[in-house]
Amino acid sequence: MHLHEPAIPSISLLACYAAEGPLVGTFHAAAKRQKVSFAVVPFLEPVIEKLTARIAVSEAARLTLTEHLETDAIVVPNGIYADRYRDGVAQSRWQGSTIGFMGRFEEPRKGLPILIAALPRIIANFPDTRIYIAGPGDVNGTLNEIAPILQERFQFLGRVSEAEKADFLSSVGVYVAPNTGGESFGIILAEALASGAKIVASNIPAFESLLGKGAYGALFESENSEDLAEKIISVFSNPVQAVQKSALGKEYAQAFDWKVVAEKIFDVYEMAMVGDRKVTLSSDARSWNRLLGRNS
Repeated sequence: MHLHEPAIPSISLLACYAAEGPLVGTFHAAAKRQKVSFAVVPFLEPVIEKLTARIAVSEAARLTLTEHLETDAIVVPNGIYADRYRDGVAQSRWQGSTIGFMGRFEEPRKGLPILIAALPRIIANFPDTRIYIAGPGDVNGTLNEIAPILQERFQFLGRVSEAEKADFLSSVGVYVAPNTGGESFGIILAEALASGAKIVASNIPAFESLLGKGAYGALFESENSEDLAEKIISVFSNPVQAVQKSALGKEYAQAFDWKVVAEKIFDVYEMAMVGDRKVTLSSDARSWNRLLGRNS
C-alpha cells in the first residue's frame, strides 16, 4: 500500500494504522519545526514505524521529516509530463520583455506583491515590460492594490489549459516564481524548466535545489524585491546566457518525467516487498542511493 502524507490527520493516517504488509509512505510537506510538533510526535511514531519504506519528494521534504520525526527517506521527486512542456509552441503575443507568473496570485506566499514592488526598477531599464498572470484569483481586488500607472501593463489570463500553459511557459521573456516559502518541490517550476523557460525564482530551499543552485535559472534573495529586479534585468540584458541556462534546464527536467519517476517508485515497491521486511533508510542510505541512481 502506498500512502501520501501518512503523518497528518487524513485517510492515509487511518489506513496506516489499520493496514498490514508492505507500506510505502510519501512525504510532501516542507516546514520549519514548531512547538506543536513536539506534542504530536509520540502519536505519530508508531505510524512511521509501520512504514516499510519512506519517500520524500525533495531534499526540503526529507529534512522536514528528519527534523520533525527523526527518521529518514529516499528522495524521489514529483513527476511531470515533461514532453508536454518540451513541445510548447512560442506565441508572439507573450514574447518580448515580458514577465510570466502562474499560480493563485492572491495567496501571499506566492509572492506577487514582491514582483509588483520590483517593477518600477525593471521598467526604468526596459520600458516595454508587460506582465502576464495565469491562475485563479480576484483580478479587480489585485488591480486595486497596484499603482494606476502600472495597471495597464498587467494582463490576467485566468485558468489556462495544459496546452496553453506549455505555450505560455515557452513564450514569456522570463518566468518568475517569487514564492516566500511553504514549497517542498515546485511542480510548476519543473514544468517551466521542461518548457525551456528563462527562470528567476526565490532562493527558498526547494527552488534552490530544483534549479541546481542557479545552474538552470537565476535565484534571488527571497522577499527581496530589489534583488528580484536586478535578476530580471540581468536576464533581459544577457539573453544568450539566459538561453544557455534554459537549454540546460530543459534537458535536466527530463529527470522529472513520469517515465523516470515511476521507475524509481517501482524500485521502492520492490525493495519494500522483498521478504516483507522493514527497510531502515537511515542505515541503508548508500544501497538505496545506488538503487535509485544517486551519487551520495
